[in-house]
Amino acid sequence: MLGRKERNQLELFITGSLRQLVPDDHILARVDRVLDLSWLRAEVADLYCETNGRPGIDPEVAVRLMLAGFLLGIVHDRRLLREAQVNLAIRWFVGYGLHEVLPDHSSLTRIRQRWGADRFRRIFERTVQACIAAKIAKGEVVHIDASLIRADVSWESLAVRHANAVAQANEDDAERNSRETGKYKKICTTDPDATMATTARNRRLEPAYKQHAVVDDAFGVVLDVEVTTGEINEGQVVIERVDATIATTGVPIKTATADAGYAYAKVFGGLERRGIEAVIPTKAEPIRSAVPLRRFRYDAKHDILRCPRGKVLKPGKPIKHGRFFYARAKDCNGCDLASLCLSKGRANKAVVIGDDYPALLRARRRRERWTAEDDRLYQRHRWRSEGYHGEAKTWHGLARAVRRGLWNMKIQAYLTAAAVNLKRLAAALVATLLRLLTATALGGVAARRTSNAARSARPAIVAV
Repeated sequence: MLGRKERNQLELFITGSLRQLVPDDHILARVDRVLDLSWLRAEVADLYCETNGRPGIDPEVAVRLMLAGFLLGIVHDRRLLREAQVNLAIRWFVGYGLHEVLPDHSSLTRIRQRWGADRFRRIFERTVQACIAAKIAKGEVVHIDASLIRADVSWESLAVRHANAVAQANEDDAERNSRETGKYKKICTTDPDATMATTARNRRLEPAYKQHAVVDDAFGVVLDVEVTTGEINEGQVVIERVDATIATTGVPIKTATADAGYAYAKVFGGLERRGIEAVIPTKAEPIRSAVPLRRFRYDAKHDILRCPRGKVLKPGKPIKHGRFFYARAKDCNGCDLASLCLSKGRANKAVVIGDDYPALLRARRRRERWTAEDDRLYQRHRWRSEGYHGEAKTWHGLARAVRRGLWNMKIQAYLTAAAVNLKRLAAALVATLLRLLTATALGGVAARRTSNAARSARPAIVAV
């Protein structure tokens, strides 16, 4: 017959724990098994008064609330607290009963302001160290990549920054709207830390931040993450991120992969000095003159440069990140390439060679001899590092900044990476338990088979 459920009378008392109502395979239940924040109170104790003031929110509760939001893709504080009002899993995860009043959403804002980005980076580093201890991250082979994150600003908030008042009054609008000059670069009035950047030449500039991430090769654990303004080039921070990764994991990096956006001489040189093998495809040299730099041969042993006609260019005064190499004027006077090689008004050739130019030449030669293992690592780079950025943007709200300011963006990136690492750690724990259960079951079956075989092989007793 057709059933009916009366909904008028509600229970006044509930016995048991909220944990009984949360499925074992729920993401918060799985993460709770591997999350340890017992150290956090001592970490932030110096930010609070010991004898005065109103008792604040338990630090572990605040972090668990934020992590629950990132794990469930609810990154806005107001929406998170509204969801926590009716979500039993979130209440249980943060330790609040049904009758307890949850913190106000503004409390999380104050906590972020009080703690600062460094405390949240410490939380992220703890998850990295937990993954290293659980042996799901080795830190020897890493993949490095960067991704733009759209700033939380509207197009109406963009303003044009002029070079000076004279240019502002006299320059033509066509020049002002072109992308060839930096005198009229747009800035965000509501979030000055976000700068204009784009992912491709054929796409328009957008106010953005840039996240730089280092991902482990074994299980995709995020070993390091940092956020800069969108216009910062990847090559400017990669060596700093490599050093930070080594400091966090305590393991020297053997191999690092990256895309062609990192193929700079200073990057290859920095990795060489640290004993790290770079699996980075080199870029074709931009040809800006009729006689490009690739036609000059650098002799590292004698520290000289030879032009296409075999004449020697000797080093001169050093500049930032390199030196000038000069040819003699008499060598250039009778050269048949002088009209193409020399700049207007110069009597001799001058070439700038970077300090790490030999490392770039070695990387180019190595790229021509990549092995099958190098190709495999570079293929893994595409779905390890880029896969993390896609996961963070699709499932954890990193496609757009939630709050404004560089320090707020850093906190968002640290908590997102911490949430991803906790997912990896929880999945590894489940896999380990399944292996143990399978081994135990197989061992029991094998023991029963052995016992049965022994009984069948026992000689029969014959009565005399």
